[in-house]
Amino acid sequence: MYATPADATVRTRVRIPLRFADGYAVTAEAVTFHGLADGAEHVALVLGDPTASESPLVRLHSECLTGDVFGSARCDCGPQLREAVQRIDAAGGILLYLRQEGRGIGLYNKLDAYALQDTGLDTYEANTTLGLPEDARDYTAAAQMLTALGIRKLDLLSNNPDKARQLDELGISVRTTVPTGVFATDSNVRYLQAKAQHTGHTIELACLAG
Repeated sequence: MYATPADATVRTRVRIPLRFADGYAVTAEAVTFHGLADGAEHVALVLGDPTASESPLVRLHSECLTGDVFGSARCDCGPQLREAVQRIDAAGGILLYLRQEGRGIGLYNKLDAYALQDTGLDTYEANTTLGLPEDARDYTAAAQMLTALGIRKLDLLSNNPDKARQLDELGISVRTTVPTGVFATDSNVRYLQAKAQHTGHTIELACLAG
């Protein structure tokens, strides 16, 4: 399904001290790239020592303005990002921060989908009602970024089986998939249930309240 991605090259490396709302702090190396297939400004955050293992821990994190920046409880993106940075720093690896708001449909469309979810649709039904894909994400650029950083084999921090499938098809070997925590709130439990039931995310439904 996916062609072998063209080569991308590293553009800039710069160290950035990160601090989260709970006080956790760490320094990451932010890496930008030339030649990404989709032309978007994706960023890699190198944490800890990725060379300490032949299979470093990697997360593909899709940008979520509402969750990552504003702390929205309608999704689990913010807590997943916070967890991923600490776990990757401890193990040594890379977090790819991918500019794929709303599973690739964009911020305005995501907010339109939220309005439809308020009428009773789940996250996937809302997207399709808007005439949009359930999930529009393509991880070709992610594979290019990893290749440019010398990563061809990894452990993937994710609950989403599609990420591992796409990376494998793009020539990146996923040795194992490591699930993230379950960050359920009263506002996101239906969203998490839909991901588990509809697209096979590895989320223990028994952990979900409501």
